[in-house]
Amino acid sequence: MTGTLARPTTDALAAAKAIAPLIESEADAIERDTTITKTVVDAIARERLFWLLVPEEYGGWGLGIVDSLKVIEEISRADGSTGWALMANAFSTGIAVGFLDPEGAREIFDQPTPGITAGMILPTGKAVRVEGGYRVTGRYQFASGSAHASWIGAGFVVHDAEGNPLLTETGDPVCRVAFLPREKVEFLGNWNVMGLVGTGSYDYAVTDVFVPDKHTMDTFSTTPVRPEPVYQLGLLGIGVGGHGPVALGLATRALQEIASIASVKARPGYEGVVGDSVMFRREFAKYEALVQSARRYVYDLHGEAEAAAAAGEEITLEQRARLRQVTTWVQEVAGEVVGFAHRWGGSQSIRNPSALGRCTRDAAVATQHLLVDPMTLVDAAQEILPGYVRATA
Repeated sequence: MTGTLARPTTDALAAAKAIAPLIESEADAIERDTTITKTVVDAIARERLFWLLVPEEYGGWGLGIVDSLKVIEEISRADGSTGWALMANAFSTGIAVGFLDPEGAREIFDQPTPGITAGMILPTGKAVRVEGGYRVTGRYQFASGSAHASWIGAGFVVHDAEGNPLLTETGDPVCRVAFLPREKVEFLGNWNVMGLVGTGSYDYAVTDVFVPDKHTMDTFSTTPVRPEPVYQLGLLGIGVGGHGPVALGLATRALQEIASIASVKARPGYEGVVGDSVMFRREFAKYEALVQSARRYVYDLHGEAEAAAAAGEEITLEQRARLRQVTTWVQEVAGEVVGFAHRWGGSQSIRNPSALGRCTRDAAVATQHLLVDPMTLVDAAQEILPGYVRATA
């Protein structure tokens, strides 16, 4: 490691658990400021959690996907906005180091403090091919974690000098992602939402900025430049997968909150506290089982896919479909579990500041993300259904 960040003596998940109480104490300020507070950013950086998927030689943890997901779940349990922003930073950083030109990756990450990335990698901008790189222009949204990021991603379609989009051999537009130093980006604010408020998912603009080839990558590349198995999951596998543990963290926190509330809450019609009622206990057991089963499905699927890559095997289309399936499904699970907790929480669900109220709002917003739209389940079914079709011949 060439950087100055010291390797913690513990593992990454233990480090996340150690700073979780600090994050919980800062959650109200994070929501008020619409971004992670400096205190929390410094704690996450000190434990190097921004660089979960970055190889050790660049100052990162060099973790696999499952261990990284578990860290995101724990931070999301402490605060949904912080977990979401960390997920956006750590997983876009993993994508960058796994698919950028090695020279460009070294310039960004092999530094005293490795780069932190954020931003929109979908090709909503446009760029003109010039000698040595691209001139990029575009307006982007949802740059979660951008307030503390040092490099900002900007996806674009490549155009020629006459303004015509360049096409691949299959007739599709040529799409790439650029990573720009944050001083080259104009931040536009515009983050006023009901949930995940503290993610700092600001709009931003890039105007005719030159980006060298080494700081760009193919948007839809399936061939990583690094040998670590985690990168075989691809841009989509890594970028989508991080949403699952955020949902798990929100659901777990909601169960923790309602268990505490119900243990002391009295209501008319109940003989004792709400938590002693048969109705509450039955529902709690049901929804707790739902979280436990969802967690195992998330981690089992990601672990199996990464194990296949480590063994030199191809990750199958069904495995990739199931990764999409579980990440969307777990959002629905979180919504149901948080809804259960909200209903039993009574006035403690609706007063501000309220951890349970924040879980309710965060879970509602998380389900609206493009990458977990219900249509992804339809797409996943295409590869999953054949395994259930009985041969009749």
